[in-house]
Amino acid sequence: MKIRYTATATALLMAAAGMSGAALPPPTPAQQQAAAAKKEKEAAQAAKDKESLAASMDAVSARWRARAASQGWKVHAPVAIAAAAASPAAASGSGAAGIVTAAGAGGQQSGQLPASVANPIVKSEKFGTAPPSEDVKAGPTKTVPHGVAPTVQKGSPDASKK
Repeated sequence: MKIRYTATATALLMAAAGMSGAALPPPTPAQQQAAAAKKEKEAAQAAKDKESLAASMDAVSARWRARAASQGWKVHAPVAIAAAAASPAAASGSGAAGIVTAAGAGGQQSGQLPASVANPIVKSEKFGTAPPSEDVKAGPTKTVPHGVAPTVQKGSPDASKK
């Protein structure tokens, strides 16, 4: 009896899984317009939030700088940050002049890295372009018999003493 229930439950689950793979109908033009309007509204809200955050950060920074100078701390000039893209279309990388779209590997257009990154000056032990560090172990740690305290061997073993 229990086997029959298990088999029935398994068959129902397989049928439900098969139905869940069915394709949804394409959205209607009204649904497409609603989705586009929602996307524009979200982009406008995100831009507004970004401006609000920048203004808040500027206010906090100005207040800190004023207090720091009055308390005798050394204050450096604020760092200029490049202005954000003016329109949501430019911010999304839709091909506006001067905007690089992240289309491929490493965020580069067509997946190609620039020549300066393809031939880096930095050497790496991991990629074999640099010699190993001097503090790297030359070989595996030697085993010691059970119950014997490990000893510290200074320097490398001398082959002439053997």
